Amino acid sequence: MRRMENIGRGLPRKDDGGNGPRPLRPEDCTTNPSLVLAAFQDPVSESLIAQELQSCRSQGRDAQAAAATLSVAIGAELAKLVPGRVSTEVDACLSFGVDDSVRRAYEIVEDYDARGVEKDRILIKLAATWEGIRAAEILQRDGIDCNLTLIFSLSQAIACADAGVFLISPFVGRITDWYKKSEGRDSYAPDDDPGVASVKTIYDYYKSNGIETIVMGASFRTIDQVKALAGCDRLTIAPKLLDALKDEEGDLKPALLSDRVQDVEAQVLDEASFRWELNRDAMATEKLAEGIRNFDKDHSTLISMVTKRMCG
Repeated sequence: MRRMENIGRGLPRKDDGGNGPRPLRPEDCTTNPSLVLAAFQDPVSESLIAQELQSCRSQGRDAQAAAATLSVAIGAELAKLVPGRVSTEVDACLSFGVDDSVRRAYEIVEDYDARGVEKDRILIKLAATWEGIRAAEILQRDGIDCNLTLIFSLSQAIACADAGVFLISPFVGRITDWYKKSEGRDSYAPDDDPGVASVKTIYDYYKSNGIETIVMGASFRTIDQVKALAGCDRLTIAPKLLDALKDEEGDLKPALLSDRVQDVEAQVLDEASFRWELNRDAMATEKLAEGIRNFDKDHSTLISMVTKRMCG
């Protein structure tokens, strides 16, 4: 399961006694179509996958249903390894349908429940489209916590907060990637990094307006980006970056502090203003659409591979 992303609320550092690095202890974890596809091709996961596919065959379930349950099966295994939450994604192709997203979320919750994982251990992951946010609003009212992903703009973050979303995942690295390509840059210093700046702006907005929605920076490219957002509510850090951080010594002081934020005036966004603000932001518009397409592509690839295995 090492290919699964790790979500840590703290960063590794040397302990005060000088006895070497603390072991890494991720508290939460996540699955998405790309990660499930990677697990499907990983020998470490073969036993679990073979068992799930055999169970689906015996129940007469098709490849699409089998692919859907694989995400939950992997998530249930990960829930045994971490004390916190497991995020599991609603199909990307449902990103513009409120009712279908809610229905799929309930299927995920029910599948986890059948495996002994209660809903307070789960986060339903939805793309932060207007429809995805509305679906999350319904689910939150029903006591099902949500993780709104593919966050690239303050307007998305504001709409998520207004909907009472439990957690959002702003994508640091993908924002930086877009600006590097757009501006012809090879790199940015941490203080000038547009991906880092985006998360800081959202963090300031939330904290200065008393918003309880958790900000979880995600999609990091470098440990410098991670360090620049130390102190954020939570961070999703890939294993290779966790390993790089583990090898560093010294104290890491928080870069973000909830009691030291820039005041940002609260805004109210209806559907029209949300869509307009998102449309004005070329980066956010392009990266949101690209992210949905790529997740759907990986989901389709997974279904194709499951079909071959089940037919074989």
